[in-house]
Amino acid sequence: MVDVIATTLAAAWWLALGTLAVGWAVALLNVVGFRRLVPGGTRDVSSVSILVPARDEIRTLPHTLPALLAQGALEVVVLDDDSSDGTIDFLVGYAARDSRLRVVRGAPLPPGWSGKNWACHQLAQGARGDRLAFTDADVAWSSGALEALVEVQDRERADLVTAWPRQRCVGIGERLTVPLIDMLLLSALPAVLTRYRHPTSLTGANGQCMLWRRSAYEAIGGHTAVLGEVLEDVRLAQRAKRAGLRIALRLGGRALETRMYRSYTEAVRGFGKNALAAVGGRRVALVTLLLVNLVTYTLAWPLALLEVRWLAVGAAGMLLRATTNAMSLRSPFEAVLQPFGPLAFAPIVALSLRWGSAYEWRGRRYG
Repeated sequence: MVDVIATTLAAAWWLALGTLAVGWAVALLNVVGFRRLVPGGTRDVSSVSILVPARDEIRTLPHTLPALLAQGALEVVVLDDDSSDGTIDFLVGYAARDSRLRVVRGAPLPPGWSGKNWACHQLAQGARGDRLAFTDADVAWSSGALEALVEVQDRERADLVTAWPRQRCVGIGERLTVPLIDMLLLSALPAVLTRYRHPTSLTGANGQCMLWRRSAYEAIGGHTAVLGEVLEDVRLAQRAKRAGLRIALRLGGRALETRMYRSYTEAVRGFGKNALAAVGGRRVALVTLLLVNLVTYTLAWPLALLEVRWLAVGAAGMLLRATTNAMSLRSPFEAVLQPFGPLAFAPIVALSLRWGSAYEWRGRRYG
């Protein structure tokens, strides 16, 4: 029995070490290859349509809409997706005072579509610009953010520029879960390799900020091609890569910021709807991912009481979190929360497994 435990612990140590080795290798590549947006520039943004799907966003739009209108785009179009919290009244009133805003009332959701994809499809259909900038209602754009995106697109001749806004977290529940997006992104997706056509699955995108050349967006079928996908942004990027289109990835830096969820409960439900889809719908893969993270980042610390070499694993995990935090302009000291991250992620996995492909979001049930 003692031998079995010793063998199991040895295998777990090598598993954790391998996980961290891969994570560190990717993170170090991304220190150089995953650049930040720098607000400002002199690019002409008059051909850009900024497109915003909105469903029950009365608590965010009063803060984010003025900055979107100040970007200098051809138009800012907000589609109200059957809101019930006063969003449409706010938008109509705002548009009456500011002609730069165009408000669209969304059509009823057809079968097979997710709400956001249907809203984005309608926005694209009615947009007048040659470039389409999709963004969420809760993303705060700093002055010059749109110019920065257009400059990247022109300089790199990209068909799609996508950026990950800096995540603003307030409560402890948010801090335990939301920054894991950046850690996963920066320690699992080597940005420099996404420039190559193969493998086509090695790419990424963030629906919170996507600037498309209209011709490229339409060439891959737009949101119609991913109408029921919960990870529509990633699937669109994969379609673009398969079509030989160029994609540029950026961190939002000080140009873009968002507060995705306002409580731990919101975070669990929000991540729960797409956690299973993120691993291709494979339940075993999702459970395995959770177990590997528990061993690497959480159990390493109590196991260090039995074997001192586990201390190196725990420390390397916290340092990796501190590094990805710094890259995404978060406090490196927040890394002390990393051992608790997998524990906070466990309810997300449980909910995702329970929901399967039939998830609930914003008062709607899909699947």
